Amino acid sequence: MISALFHSHLFLLVFATILWILAAVEAQGNVTVGQSLSANDKTMAWQSPSGDFAFGFLPIPGENHRFLLAIWYAKIPLRTIVWYANRDNPETSRESKVELVASGHLVLTDPAGKELWRSPSLTDGSQVSHAAMLDTGNFVIVGRNSTNIWESFNHPTDTILPEQELGVDGYLLSTLAETSYGKGKYQLRFDSGSLVLNQIDMFTGKPYQGYHVLGSGSRLVFNKSGSIHIWGPNGNRVDLAQTLSPDSNYYRATLNFYGVFTLYSYPKTHGGDESWSVLRAWPRDICGAFLDTALKSRENRFGIGPCGYNSICEPMDWRPNCTCPPGFSFLDENNQYAGCKQDHPNNPEDCSPDGSTIGEDRFEFKSIFFANFPLSDYGIFGPATESECKQSCLRDCSCVVAIYPTSKIDGNATCFKKQLPLFNGVRNRGTLDSTVLVKVLKPDASRKNMETSNRSDENQNQIILILSVLLGTSAIFNFFSLAAIFLIFLCLFQRRLQDLNGVHSRRDLETNVQFFTYKDLEHATNGFKEELGRGAFGTVYKGELPSSNGDRVAVKKLDKFAQDGEREFKTEVKVIGQTHHKNLVRLIGYCDEAEHRLLVYEFMENGSLSSFLFGLLRPSWQQRLQIASGIAKGLTYLHEECGKQIIHCDIKPQNILLDESFTAKISDFGLAKLLISNKTRTQTGIRGTKGYVAPEWFRNTPVSVKVDVYSFGVMLLEIICCRRCVEVEMEEAAILTEWAFQCYSEGMIGKLVENDEEAAKDVGNLEMLLKVAIWCVQEEPMLRPSMRIVTMMLEGAVHVPNPPCPFLLSSMSMLVSAKTI
Repeated sequence: MISALFHSHLFLLVFATILWILAAVEAQGNVTVGQSLSANDKTMAWQSPSGDFAFGFLPIPGENHRFLLAIWYAKIPLRTIVWYANRDNPETSRESKVELVASGHLVLTDPAGKELWRSPSLTDGSQVSHAAMLDTGNFVIVGRNSTNIWESFNHPTDTILPEQELGVDGYLLSTLAETSYGKGKYQLRFDSGSLVLNQIDMFTGKPYQGYHVLGSGSRLVFNKSGSIHIWGPNGNRVDLAQTLSPDSNYYRATLNFYGVFTLYSYPKTHGGDESWSVLRAWPRDICGAFLDTALKSRENRFGIGPCGYNSICEPMDWRPNCTCPPGFSFLDENNQYAGCKQDHPNNPEDCSPDGSTIGEDRFEFKSIFFANFPLSDYGIFGPATESECKQSCLRDCSCVVAIYPTSKIDGNATCFKKQLPLFNGVRNRGTLDSTVLVKVLKPDASRKNMETSNRSDENQNQIILILSVLLGTSAIFNFFSLAAIFLIFLCLFQRRLQDLNGVHSRRDLETNVQFFTYKDLEHATNGFKEELGRGAFGTVYKGELPSSNGDRVAVKKLDKFAQDGEREFKTEVKVIGQTHHKNLVRLIGYCDEAEHRLLVYEFMENGSLSSFLFGLLRPSWQQRLQIASGIAKGLTYLHEECGKQIIHCDIKPQNILLDESFTAKISDFGLAKLLISNKTRTQTGIRGTKGYVAPEWFRNTPVSVKVDVYSFGVMLLEIICCRRCVEVEMEEAAILTEWAFQCYSEGMIGKLVENDEEAAKDVGNLEMLLKVAIWCVQEEPMLRPSMRIVTMMLEGAVHVPNPPCPFLLSSMSMLVSAKTI
């Protein structure tokens, strides 16, 4: 009896101990509210119970101070990443931190405490239990009712794992390059009932048509046994792959940066030297996939191909091998997938007015057999011989490449002429029966003007002859002769420069910029031929300064200045010439000759902000955030940091220009004083543009820098919504400032960014920008913040309080008057 009782108590004790150990293990594997990780060399990761997966900061190879917040295979030496956070800007710096906060979010912050990313959540903090890294590779945040509030499986990056599914609203997006984790240009998604691979437009994020269809259905399933299949709404199933030995291998399916969706395996019992093995790939030949779609449609609706512009794609072991045609080289020597550029770009001097090539003997053809550029045709003729095809391309200045059959059926073939840019170039020895004939410059040819070179030789021969004669005379005569030779040489050298450049300038020490004659700028703009735009200050023309290595410039021809304002013009040019900031368009020079007043600015590659905000290719949300911040910094400099305070008086998207990297730069600053009064003011003395004018202009009260703050606020609303501040044809919400405040006050800010998925998801920044804009458009100038405060708000350095209603009782009459400006 006693023995039985003893064994019974012993059993209960052992059982309780086992339960306590299991509970302790579970608690050790869970991440509690308030737990955090930091990015450094001693970073500890949150691992799954088996240790197969880890969640934490992973150093980026080759960059000791850059990290990813990621999930990876922890037992594999390759440290293969299967998920990472903050795809818009994934790389973070040392000592960044991720924390599970009480609101139920994972929050990523930089070393200064600025929030970089947070996991979306549909619950409040009172419902959060813990988070955990699971053995499936799924990181989950769990509620107190044991349901997953958030899980990484529902927000995949470029990879799916066994036990993970991809629904009709989900997609995979490739990385930008092999060692770059930014957003790439390939998607795997469901489109019209099919699972397709497609490229995306890198400027808008919009998809091209699919270049490969994997099957019909609405749900991609990668089950625990390793089978990958597509389920349709009617229960039909399309099998894609069946893996072997799911218990002995790791599996993953990744959309690679070159556009191939690939199923990989890796043995769990490895020796450390293995690499991932390819089991299946879709498509097997991505070069051929783009070729087939291009040949079917004869239109570029599928993207530019895996190798970029002006390149040739050749299949090689599941992935494309990219090469450049003769006469071309890679844009980026470290990235063969970024496209190619011409080594010797076409020069306008190579072309005659009728479009024919000047100096045909300087060119030759290089052949690439079994290759084709299926698109870019602009000239097709036949029947033709290979010689006729080459001659036609040789004489045509626009022709870069000609396509002719490899079999060379002379007299009975079609010739295809191509021009830049070339795309979807393919080479395949087994399927293509065409030859690419590339027109290239001969190695010993020069695109420089031979006549100029000959003149230079003649000048040198003249100098040598003169020197030989003079050196035979007396020493005194030689002295004067040498002086004369020096003067002759100087004149010849200046004449040589004139022949080459045609444009001369001198630096004006008073204004610190170059002075040009009217004839100089007339020559630089080819007679003011190509107009870039018109504004309140005059017309802008495109020009080129040969003396500056062919730098392009924008020449503004002022036509609204006071004729007796020469001294004021010189004064303002001096002020502008001494104003330098990365967010201001740089003044290069000016012309002040007789009745002519011209300003020469740096050329801005991507035109005005207006054309991007209200055109087809509007900037991405992240670009718009950067543009808004850049404009604010430029205005801060004008108002507070430059030597003489400058009030712009006409801030609007047309006066914001974008350079080649989409950096925003303010133009036309410092010109407001040069305008003729009767051409730029109404009877109320208002300056500016309809919709952007601050209310104090209507009250005839003194204006300050706050008029620019008001205009910036209106423009900030345009940047947020990508619509103009005044839409006369709209029946509702015609005035953007009124509609924006209405949406804000009613808690419906999502209406401002309808059809803009990227902006709608970034609710924090969206609300912050909207509140800043409403503060800026307050009718009372004293309520508007300075541009320095605005800049700090946009950077997150200053908290943005809730703004009041910006409109006074007189607001409606003011707005009605504004429409008449």
